[in-house]
Amino acid sequence: MDQHQHDEEDQRASLFHSSAPSSSLGAHGEEERETVPLLSCKMADEKTDTVQVSKDTAHQISIDPWYQVGFILTTGVNSAYVLGYSASIMVPLGWIGGTCGLILAAAISMYANALLARLHEVGGKRHIRYRDLAGHIYGRKMYSLTWALQYVNLFMINTGFIILAGQALKATYVLFRDDGVLKLPYCIALSGFVCALFAFGIPYLSALRIWLGLSTVFSLIYIVIAFVLSLRDGITTPAKDYSIPGSHSDKIFTTIGAVANLVFAYNTGMLPEIQATIRPPVVKNMEKALWFQFTVGSLPLYAVTFMGYWAYGSSTSSYLLNSVKGPIWIKTVANLSAFLQTVIALHIFASPMYEFLDTRFGSGHGGPFAIHNIMFRVGVRGGYLTVNTLVAAMLPFLGDFMSLTGALSTFPLTFVLANHMYLMVKRHKMSIFRKFWHWLNVVGFSCLSLAAAVAALRLITVDSSTYHLFADII
Repeated sequence: MDQHQHDEEDQRASLFHSSAPSSSLGAHGEEERETVPLLSCKMADEKTDTVQVSKDTAHQISIDPWYQVGFILTTGVNSAYVLGYSASIMVPLGWIGGTCGLILAAAISMYANALLARLHEVGGKRHIRYRDLAGHIYGRKMYSLTWALQYVNLFMINTGFIILAGQALKATYVLFRDDGVLKLPYCIALSGFVCALFAFGIPYLSALRIWLGLSTVFSLIYIVIAFVLSLRDGITTPAKDYSIPGSHSDKIFTTIGAVANLVFAYNTGMLPEIQATIRPPVVKNMEKALWFQFTVGSLPLYAVTFMGYWAYGSSTSSYLLNSVKGPIWIKTVANLSAFLQTVIALHIFASPMYEFLDTRFGSGHGGPFAIHNIMFRVGVRGGYLTVNTLVAAMLPFLGDFMSLTGALSTFPLTFVLANHMYLMVKRHKMSIFRKFWHWLNVVGFSCLSLAAAVAALRLITVDSSTYHLFADII
């Protein structure tokens, strides 16, 4: 075999494996570590064009089939957050507003995510992080701003997941002993500890694999149980109140907050990082995964959201399993399934932060389960989740976190930036009408983001005045 064939085999092999770092001695006799990009070889799309990766990474990329990425996206959509959408979306908007809002939000979210997916290979590089893409298009300042927005987005989502897991544990305890001994902050602390243990054992996003299947099973368990028990309760209690609660001013703010919850329900704020794990051709495969998410993957969300609101009306609990009536053992299974699925889902949304920490501060040598790499994850990821858990225990207002997350980061990252970046990259090929359409999206979603942020901050202020820090809410 000649040298040319050897080179081609080496390039293909490096597509699926991390290159080991090499060491050399510097001028002063100190050991210098050479950082080798995980995917520094040629990336061939359907036209066999050469596409380089924008930065090196300590995590595996470009190895997952499209359906695995589709399950990652579906895990986020059908996380235990769906148990709160009846209260946080349908109650403030009502039947017409809530139904139309969910369908419209799905359509515009699919469109915005597809735009972002098509920008994954820009300028001859494959941008595996949202901030890398923004930095390539706008420059260094926008790189930093995008990273800050994404960090806020993922931090608040993860905080909400820990609140959800704590609520599931508290709801399980109350089924057996409603004595007030085990309070919500204690359950949140325990949830944070379990999430940390899971983070120590799963080194990167692609390593979830079988856990994604388990996550789907857990999701179906609590969604089916919530759906069936809500259906039974709705049949036996025909008198329901579907009026939108609150004064006129309250309705305005809760409606705006519900709009933020609508976009929060479908979007991750980390699409380039998820797309980084997918096999070439990356754009076509990502579009397949998105179609899976917004069609089959969203059906469970619709089913449990509409059924919960139909059964309980405006009195629906912010955690639907607190409203349903049924055998204790069935409700226990549902709550524990919600808890376990939340632990897995949190790891997905924490993975960009883990990737940054592992790449920037990790040792760069040895396997993911080498003792020094495990200890690094214990220290760094444990510290990150400790801060998440502390904030979750202090301010356990789940609906408010959903609204604020949608306002401050989901709107800017998914809708404003996606449309403007697409406009910047493709503007020379666009008609006047298409340019006007994208600018309309940029301006419109910017205004919605500002209004939603004000509404969410008002909700948090009201709840903070009603409840004290570390409140025992259930």
